[in-house]
Amino acid sequence: MLQQDSNDDIEDVSLFDAEEETTGRSKKSKIRHPVASFFHLFFRVSAIIVYLLCELFSSSFIACMVTIILLLSCDFWAVKNVTGRLMVGLRWWNHIDEDGKSHWVFESRKASPQDSKTVSEAESRIFWLGLIACPVLWVIFAFSALFSFRVKWLAVVIMGVVLQGANLYGYIRCKVGSRKNLTSMATSYLGKQFLRQTTGDDQTS
Repeated sequence: MLQQDSNDDIEDVSLFDAEEETTGRSKKSKIRHPVASFFHLFFRVSAIIVYLLCELFSSSFIACMVTIILLLSCDFWAVKNVTGRLMVGLRWWNHIDEDGKSHWVFESRKASPQDSKTVSEAESRIFWLGLIACPVLWVIFAFSALFSFRVKWLAVVIMGVVLQGANLYGYIRCKVGSRKNLTSMATSYLGKQFLRQTTGDDQTS
């Protein structure tokens, strides 16, 4: 399926990679990718801890800033390219074709009877909890830095919001679908609410 979005081509396709090595494993295994689960949280949590505590252990703003940006960059790469594919069967990426047009691709593993074997519920919860909670914290840090006039930290915090927010947006697109699908879902929900309210008013009258 090919759709236009901000002059870019967007494709929603299935994930056909061959790395579905967990297909034959037991359903009872709660965390099938412990290393991926660890690093899914390690870099982003470490960046937050360093941001909160670095001034207590170091007087060098440059050293703190470089450390945080490195952790955020490692987190962005790991979550975008590794942990999403292994933990929840999702992946998003961008490529430019020969004509110079940018294509955004949002991939998700096709539903199959073996999905229960390839996607662990525990891993899915870890993935989405880390993916949502950390960007929310960076947004809070951004407002805190702005209102406390910590201008020098504002660029670092904005970097955290942008990098982790990009992964959150990309995986939501993979999970839910294209923007058109989101709009149709919202329209359908509002229509149902309006119909329910209208029906209720008719019954009362």
